[in-house]
Amino acid sequence: MASSEVIEVKCPSCKAINRVSRIKVDSGLKPKCGKCKELLPMAKEALVVTDATFEQEVEKSSLPVLLDCWAPWCGPCRMLAPTIEELAEEMDGTIKVAKLNVDDNPKTASKFGIMSIPTLLVFKGGEIVDRMVGVQPKASIKEHLKDL
Repeated sequence: MASSEVIEVKCPSCKAINRVSRIKVDSGLKPKCGKCKELLPMAKEALVVTDATFEQEVEKSSLPVLLDCWAPWCGPCRMLAPTIEELAEEMDGTIKVAKLNVDDNPKTASKFGIMSIPTLLVFKGGEIVDRMVGVQPKASIKEHLKDL
């Protein structure tokens, strides 16, 4: 199997590194950790979070989380969207990438003082460790995430 067809995914439960076939994942299979048998996080696109799912998906995540706070009417948000999706695929298994529509989820947006969009929040252990406001180049976002 070519190396581009295999990705390494760190298990959020036991921290074991697993080699996973991208072809099998693309066909719908859900891989489990070879060591502890927990399901591995295999999102290939940004996860949509809401006020109702925020605590479970972001604050209780075993992985660091990059949260894109956006709105559908926001031109800069739409410009940033492809970059967020690319990061979701590239960071798959190491950082969870999520999106929060601030218009539909005002409770969470208010909780974190989102005044301008797009705003990118970085969470680790349920706490904000970084904040970026405005459209950012992918390289800049990756620089903010490198130590996670």
